[in-house]
Amino acid sequence: MTVHKHHWSGKLVLILLLTILVLTACNSQSSETAPPAAPEETEAPETAAEAPDESESEEDLPVYTLEELAAFNGQDGNPAYVAVDGLVYDFTELGGWQGGTHNSFEAGQDLTEALHNTSPHGDRVLSRAPVVGRLAE
Repeated sequence: MTVHKHHWSGKLVLILLLTILVLTACNSQSSETAPPAAPEETEAPETAAEAPDESESEEDLPVYTLEELAAFNGQDGNPAYVAVDGLVYDFTELGGWQGGTHNSFEAGQDLTEALHNTSPHGDRVLSRAPVVGRLAE
C-alpha cells in the first residue's frame, strides 16, 4: 500500500508542475500582447486612455504636433512615442526603449530619417508597435 501511495503522489506532483508551467507560459504571452495606453486628447497629452481600435482609419487617430509628441518621451512614467512617416507609434513595450532612449535615439520625436537611414532594424520594428496617432503636417 505504501508503494502505491508514493507512486500516486509522484504523479500528482508532476501534474501540478506541468500546470504551473502552462499557466506561467500563458501569462507571459498575454502580457506581451496587451495594448499600451494612448492619449485621450491632444490638448492634454498627460491624460491617457486605451489605444485606438485597430479598425479605426488613420483619419480617426489623434493628431500630435512635434511639441505635443515631445511630452511622450518615455521618461517619468510617460509612454515612449515615436513618429515615423507621419504616423505616431508607441514604442513603450518594445525592448530597449526603457527610459525613452534606444541606441542614442530618443522617444518623443520624429525619427523618420533615423529609422530609414541609420537604424539597423529599419521599418521592421514598426510592425511590433501600435499606431496611436498621426503627426501634424
